[in-house]
Amino acid sequence: MSKQKEKKGRKLSISKIIVYLFLFLASLISLFPFYWMFVMATRPSAAYNSIPPVLTPGNMMVENFKKVLSQIDFFGGMWNSFVLCAIVTIVVLFISSLAGFAFAKFKFPGKNVLFVAVLLTMIIPPQLGLIPQYFLISKAGLLNTLPGVMILFFLHPLGIFLMRQYISEAVPDELIEAAKLDGCSNFRIFRSIVLPIILPAFATLGIIVFTAVWGEFLWQFTILRDPEMYTIQVALAQLSNTQNVDFGMIMSGVFWATVPLLVIFLLFNRLFISSITEGSVK
Repeated sequence: MSKQKEKKGRKLSISKIIVYLFLFLASLISLFPFYWMFVMATRPSAAYNSIPPVLTPGNMMVENFKKVLSQIDFFGGMWNSFVLCAIVTIVVLFISSLAGFAFAKFKFPGKNVLFVAVLLTMIIPPQLGLIPQYFLISKAGLLNTLPGVMILFFLHPLGIFLMRQYISEAVPDELIEAAKLDGCSNFRIFRSIVLPIILPAFATLGIIVFTAVWGEFLWQFTILRDPEMYTIQVALAQLSNTQNVDFGMIMSGVFWATVPLLVIFLLFNRLFISSITEGSVK
């Protein structure tokens, strides 16, 4: 019996080593683009096309970033992007959680059809609606404004789907029925019972929405024309409008524009992981 246990223990240890090795290699592959971006941000433009590629940091980080500041309003673009992403994230969390709560815990005519219709909007490429959406924003007088950019992101089908699935599994029907018997309104139930339970899902959806809006370019580039209203993505695009492209300068701007996303993820990392693993452990 002891020999069999030893064999099983060896097999388990070997399998764990293989899994950890695979995860380690996958992590290196995932992190390498960020590391290479950092290396290029510290090197001159010529290092971008060097063969063999340069893999060690240089000493031009400050110089390259000064070039970025001389070309664009970097901090103004960062502030505009932060305001845009923060407002969109808050509104999406509110709308998606309310809609998810309704789809998960209420019965009303056409619920399934409406939910399927919401999901079907995710398969439509956003480029197809670019022209009519532009004309609608133009007629509303919202061109070259942050509200004109953010209004397009308020309805988030993926957020509604995630909230509906999470609330269906995490919030017991008995708890809602008990609250109704105590005389709580639907919004009181949502505010006092549902919201505290779905905080991990809030963190997950918040990170997804914030990073998606931060990295979106096409719609922001279409709507914004005044340099004072540029988000960081539109501002960085101006760095490549010159004849002699300085890749070190561009990579420096992209690197520092990525830092807020890393900070946001690290701040909500625990809630993000707990949301992903919800249901895997009883």
